[in-house]
Amino acid sequence: MGVLRSNVNVRRLFFAQNISVMGDYFTYVALVGLIKDATDSTFLVSLVYAAYVLPSFFFSPLAGPIVDKFDRRKIIVFVSALQAICGVGFLLSSADRIWLALITQIVISSLAVITLPAFGSAIPNLTRNDEELRQANVLFGSSWGASVFLGSALGGLFAATFGRTATFAADIGTFVLCALLVTLIKIPMQERKADAKREPVRPIADMREAFHYAKENNVIFALMASKTTQAVGAGAVGQLAVLAIDAFNTGDGGSGLLLAARGFGAAIGPFIFMRFARNNMPRLLMLCGVGGVMWSIFYLAASSSPSLWLAAFSIGVAHIGGGAIWTMASYGLQTSTEDHIRGRVIAGDMGFAMLVTGLSSIGTGILGEIFPIRIAIAIVAGISGLCSLSYLLGTIGLRKRLRSEMQQQSDSTRAYP
Repeated sequence: MGVLRSNVNVRRLFFAQNISVMGDYFTYVALVGLIKDATDSTFLVSLVYAAYVLPSFFFSPLAGPIVDKFDRRKIIVFVSALQAICGVGFLLSSADRIWLALITQIVISSLAVITLPAFGSAIPNLTRNDEELRQANVLFGSSWGASVFLGSALGGLFAATFGRTATFAADIGTFVLCALLVTLIKIPMQERKADAKREPVRPIADMREAFHYAKENNVIFALMASKTTQAVGAGAVGQLAVLAIDAFNTGDGGSGLLLAARGFGAAIGPFIFMRFARNNMPRLLMLCGVGGVMWSIFYLAASSSPSLWLAAFSIGVAHIGGGAIWTMASYGLQTSTEDHIRGRVIAGDMGFAMLVTGLSSIGTGILGEIFPIRIAIAIVAGISGLCSLSYLLGTIGLRKRLRSEMQQQSDSTRAYP
């Protein structure tokens, strides 16, 4: 927490991002409940989660270059204001106009594809040293989980108490607060060279450059693969509301509880795992694989849980591993990429991971139409576990090479103090 007390700009960025995330999950609980009540379709519920994540893949080729080539502060403020305006679509939605709610969510998620890499790319420029950067990544990663926890728990309670329309209105307010907080950040959120000229945005060419940059660096490629590998099973997250409703016969409150457990696990996971990872890249890569295996095992446990509370506990433990993967991989990418291309690398990383997440969500929804929801979640969790084990095996050689390089560097430092 030291970086939040001592660095006012990191503090403002921190609260801006997390207020916005809380609003997102206010909406998610209400939107899933609306669609489930109106259609009783597992597949349509899966489309809600897909609407949250798939735009990241399709718009990341545009978002990455924008984040690298334009003022990140102005980008976040402008896009957050647009999201608030688009949120009016939720207020006009109803049980016979769920298509409007889905379209609104797709538009807002598409705009978020620009703000998320802007937040992530700005952190190294607002922190003053490596220790602040490490602390900030742990806090931003864990606070995302905490915001999901609070947003889901309070969103379920808020929707049950005041109704879904009031919940959607609260989400609009969070976008406004986010924009206001970011306007208070006065230092640059990216590096600018004195002789630099603003280059045009070329989505395909710019993202191709980022892909080649990542391909030539095995560490960056492995970090990106860790998120994508875990995302194979992430579609199960989109079915937590269905699990609460169908398996445990609860409404928005039960959905909020399971989503809150997800957020709680994701909040504490980065603190636990980063204590072991520190600045040790081979260990960080290994822990990314371990987190994926952990995620799979406890989702399998959740799928067979006899009670809602035991399922919530299992989901919370699963997301200790899942949340840690995202924080560790993001930290690794921030320290391994140069500022001029960091936005594109982070956007590409997020885009591929979200593509796999969205496809997993749709696949889980289809399985949920064929099998009971418990079996559908178990199938996806099992596949995810196999992918994580493959990741651990596939990175053995890279981890050995990195450990050898670290040892050689350490020996050289001792020989020449």
